[in-house]
Amino acid sequence: MKFLITGGAGFLGSHLIEHLDGEITLVDDLSTAKYELPKKVKFIRQKIENFHTDEKFDYVIHLAARPSPEDYTQHPVETILSNSLGTYNALEIARKSDAVFLYTSSSEIYGNAEIIPTPEDYWGKVNPIGVRSCYDESKRFSEALIMAYYREYGLDTRIQRPFNVYGPRLREDGSYGRVISRFIYQALKGEDLTIFGDGNQTRAFLYVDDWIEATLKILFMNGLKGEVINIGSDKETRIIDLANLIIQLTNSKSKIKLLPPRQDDPPRRAADISKAKKLLNWEPKTSLEEGLKKTIDWFKSVMK
Repeated sequence: MKFLITGGAGFLGSHLIEHLDGEITLVDDLSTAKYELPKKVKFIRQKIENFHTDEKFDYVIHLAARPSPEDYTQHPVETILSNSLGTYNALEIARKSDAVFLYTSSSEIYGNAEIIPTPEDYWGKVNPIGVRSCYDESKRFSEALIMAYYREYGLDTRIQRPFNVYGPRLREDGSYGRVISRFIYQALKGEDLTIFGDGNQTRAFLYVDDWIEATLKILFMNGLKGEVINIGSDKETRIIDLANLIIQLTNSKSKIKLLPPRQDDPPRRAADISKAKKLLNWEPKTSLEEGLKKTIDWFKSVMK
């Protein structure tokens, strides 16, 4: 089997590649990737929106994105292009190859959801011109374009919506990192753990091993053409509780520092995973504490 993976040098891609057997072509401009590339891939350093090939693939997996709010708010144009022109380019490669196309969307497409846990048929409540719109609206556009290819060309498209995936190889530098990586980085350095807002906002965290299991099922199972599936947890965790748990697990003397809230930051988030349970026979297996311990051990190894 031949795989094309966009953004495959990043956190999710590096884990996924380890579980794929076949010829893998990885396209990534390394704008957010940090760690060593896997040895078993053909690597092309290029933005997916500029990548062209006549090669045919069995699977096209579109992961390329800037998923960190600290990062994408500083690079809004690049963020939009990877989820518009990049998605179009990847879809064209898949169409010409008659490949299975898997898109890694985001829970951000739901915006400030009014239904928690949020099901796939919830349309979302998003500010189309806010500072986060470069990410969430471009993810929504990508989904619309993908479904257009499914309806017009009959392309075998599958969309997953991950919720706050974490684990080893999530960039540990705090200026880039999302909330778990930032908290662990700060705790291990003895710095204040910085929370935007009062810390009562919630997220539902998914350990990367559980994401891998679900992703492989979405990719290879029959009967999922045109499906959109949440991949996440339905267990909400307050951010302030997450911070205190990480301080405890790292035996850190760090304190908590509250900062002004981010614009349009959703107050609650959790996944309705009924569809994943039914179609994939999947649900998360790794508890938050267990996943955090594994992630903290990895951070300690790279921060020596």
